[in-house]
Amino acid sequence: MTRERALVANPAPMSEFVAPFTVQSKLTGHDYQVRFSHLWNAISTRHADAVDCKFFVDGRGVIVGLAHPAFVRFRERSGRDLTDREASHIAAAYLRERLEEEDEHALYDVPAEEVLRLAEALGIG
Repeated sequence: MTRERALVANPAPMSEFVAPFTVQSKLTGHDYQVRFSHLWNAISTRHADAVDCKFFVDGRGVIVGLAHPAFVRFRERSGRDLTDREASHIAAAYLRERLEEEDEHALYDVPAEEVLRLAEALGIG
């Protein structure tokens, strides 16, 4: 029996997975200009159990590291893997939340629970 699985496919080059967006700080009203660049496995680059997503925020490089255990738990719950595009959308949602609070960092490590929360909030399942 084949089960229909909802997923967001990878129909374009990686740099186009997430369209450029603007985030306004709730604290200062500053408009952050955000552009997605790419993602990669952080195990090989920074020895972290994560998938790293790179963004440019007002021209500065920012990494959003999604905890790899979330990918395993997602597969166990949904019966399928997260696509790269879905992971980039989850990272963008997390970055948007942080920037709205003007919580600026060069590196964000996103815990598995947050990755799964955002996946659900985005309707990825």
